[in-house]
Parts: sequence; structure tokens; C-alpha cells
Amino acid sequence: MIDVLYFAWVRERIGLPKERIDTQAATVAELVEELKAREDRYAAAFADLSALRVAVDQDLTDFDAPLAQAREVAFFPPMTGG
Repeated sequence: MIDVLYFAWVRERIGLPKERIDTQAATVAELVEELKAREDRYAAAFADLSALRVAVDQDLTDFDAPLAQAREVAFFPPMTGG
């Protein structure tokens, strides 16, 4: 089981702040594919991965990052400074 957290417009499109998922995904990208296959709202949220950032166990990473011992994955838009 892994906790998946959604922030900003990702949360708005999916309609949940977080959920607990039983997954066999080996990487973040595989997890995204599983989520996209669930429902249209997930497919819409993950349609453009270049518009998303991901953190595994609170460390920023890439979509090819392994999920081996991960407890948490968070998806959010890029942060803007100013």
C-alpha cells in the first residue's frame, strides 16, 4: 500500500486530496499509468506529465523513479517563485 497525495489543480481534477492505493507499479510512471486507467478524471489530471512534478517520500524526483520501498507519492504542479 502506498499513500498518493494530490495538490493544487491535480487535487481539483481528481477530487481527492489523497488516497491509499494497492499497487504493483515499479516506478512512478507505472503508477501514473495505473491511475490514468482508473477513470477519466485521473486521465485528465495526468494528461500532460510535463505540467507535473512528483515527490517520493518527500524527495523531488523523476517519473522513472523506483517505488520499491516508497510509502508516499505526491503529485503537484511546478512551484513558481517570486
